[in-house]
Amino acid sequence: MNLVRSELLKIRTTNTWWIFALITLPLWALTLLINWLQADALTSNNMGELSAEQAAQFEAAASPDALSSNLFTTGQFFGLLIVMLLGIIVVTSEFFHQTVTTTFLTSPHRTAVMVAKLVAAGVLALLFWLVTTALNLVAGSAVLNAVGVDSQLGNDAAWRAIGLNLLAYLLWAVFGVGIGVLIRSQIGATVTGILLYLGGSIGAIFVIAILADRWGDWINNLQLLVPSLASSLMVTGADIPGNPPRWAGAAVLIGYAVVTGVVGTLLMRRRDIS
Repeated sequence: MNLVRSELLKIRTTNTWWIFALITLPLWALTLLINWLQADALTSNNMGELSAEQAAQFEAAASPDALSSNLFTTGQFFGLLIVMLLGIIVVTSEFFHQTVTTTFLTSPHRTAVMVAKLVAAGVLALLFWLVTTALNLVAGSAVLNAVGVDSQLGNDAAWRAIGLNLLAYLLWAVFGVGIGVLIRSQIGATVTGILLYLGGSIGAIFVIAILADRWGDWINNLQLLVPSLASSLMVTGADIPGNPPRWAGAAVLIGYAVVTGVVGTLLMRRRDIS
């Protein structure tokens, strides 16, 4: 616990956490607006002529389970990016400020230090999830009422999505720590993380859509291999026809996090820090 408190103190004594918090708020508001427009479109029933498959997808996406889950997990896409960057900084700040040698002289058991960094990153992820979830419950309920749907605060599917959203936040904090161990440069790790997250997500969407159009809808299952898309799949609240099952997204994301955490710990133990 002393190591965890030490890691949290290092973060509190820098400007990093509140800068990320200030960035998160407008991004959350932007995502809320997009989700509001989407919910309004889905409940307006003005989609025109649809094929049987498209009609099934539309019906699933317009269900109260899917609508409430989407709104109550608003901000996940950018929130996970912020949490990953915080995980990166938990590690790279040691090398940037040249305090890593002191840290390991004070606590020579590197595995314990690595675990403390993972826990500290998880605590930060939990705090960001708590704040955004509180905002989502209030704003999401208002949006649902505005589009003619009950608040859904008693909807089990929505609460499962909220719980899985917490899991996604925690796992992406682990990813960030792993990237920070792999790339010690704070700037290099941050830029790499952003490019992999945003570039990987947007690129995968286009590539999968093109391949699915050419080779069939089964290609859509490949979205499971992209962590950010797997995270979104986890919190859909309803099974959308043509998409992989939600549990598969959670399973793949957990697998990535386990590998990242183990590899990061092994690298931290073996690498020279001088």
